[in-house]
Order: sequence, then C-alpha cells, then structure tokens
Amino acid sequence: MSTVLHIESSPRKIRSRSIKVARVFLQEYTKYHPSDEIVTLDIWDTVLPEVNGDTLDSKYAILHGKEKTVKQIEAWGAVERVISHFLDADKYIFSLPMWNFGIPYKLKHFFDVIIQPGYTFSFSPEEGYKGLVKSKHACVICARGGSYTSEDGSQELDVQQKYMNLILGFIGITDVRPIIIQPTLAGDPEQLEQVLKLAEEEARTIAREF
Repeated sequence: MSTVLHIESSPRKIRSRSIKVARVFLQEYTKYHPSDEIVTLDIWDTVLPEVNGDTLDSKYAILHGKEKTVKQIEAWGAVERVISHFLDADKYIFSLPMWNFGIPYKLKHFFDVIIQPGYTFSFSPEEGYKGLVKSKHACVICARGGSYTSEDGSQELDVQQKYMNLILGFIGITDVRPIIIQPTLAGDPEQLEQVLKLAEEEARTIAREF
C-alpha cells in the first residue's frame, strides 16, 4: 500500500481550478489503486513552524555539532514533525495557483521548512548537493490566469512550474508529471470549460498509471 500526499495550496477552495482538477485526479487514482491511502495537507489550514531565530540557531547547532538550548530543541522538533509527515508519503500531488508568476507564499514557507540538510538533501565538497527523497513520484497541477507559451515569449515569465521542477529535483524527486490549467481568466466561459475539460482528462490519464 502506498500513501499519496495531496498538498493543497489554494485558499479559494471550491472556486479553485487547481483543487478541482486535483480532486478529479484523486477520484480516478482511487479507482485504480483502491488500497492506497490519500492524505490531504491544506497548507492554508496548517500551522507551519516559523523559520525564526530559534529555528535557525538550532539548525546551525546541528550542522556544527553543538548542544541545543531547550527553545532550540522545541523549535526544531516542530520542523522535524513537518518533514516526517512529508517523507512518510510515497507519492505527492501538488495543486497550486500562480501568484505573481510564482507560487503562493504559504507553499514557499512549507518548502523552507522541509528542505533541510540531512533530511531532504545532503552536501559534500566531493559530491556537491544530493537529493535524499529518492524513488518517489509527484504530479504538479498548476493553474494560472493567463497563458504562458513559447510562441509569444511569455513562457519566460512562468516561474511557477520552473520553481516546482527545480525544488523537487533538488530534493531528489525527478519523476514529476505536470498538468497545466491555462488560461483561467482570459477568454469566454466556453473556453474556460474546454481548458478544464482537457486538464481533467489529462489528470485521469496520469492518475491511472501514477
């Protein structure tokens, strides 16, 4: 049995196109993988530990082999719990909107918490950086109001998908299946309906073999 972690990153809920397509994905996935467990992490309803002084001091105490204070131990314990929850999953579904060409700040906060040396990546002068989250799969469902294509050069503005590929690859997740929902704000209702229909069909196809 595998565990699928859906990291839900839109605060719009029932109005969110990324969440809508993710739920279609998960419904289809469940048909073909009925014994797998689906876990949803709504980062807008999750209290993430702050990356503050105690957290950073604790991190550097670990890196330099120093004793941690009580406050530092408590702060780092909160970080480890989030990392552990993430690493317990075998497969990941990320559903997210594009904000200012990138990702929502809450999702960035999540990555800032879990991407830690010795947990999700390692570094040595000989080998450089190495991802530690191996043999896992991800599907990244990106919604964006506009259309970012190579035809008109607007693809260069798309930091959303680029960042997700970069950060997941950095920690070792190289099997990343993208589903792009665009445009969600341009065009008429019929065009949006067609965009969603195509994204949902792609989601069903990927889900069957995910």
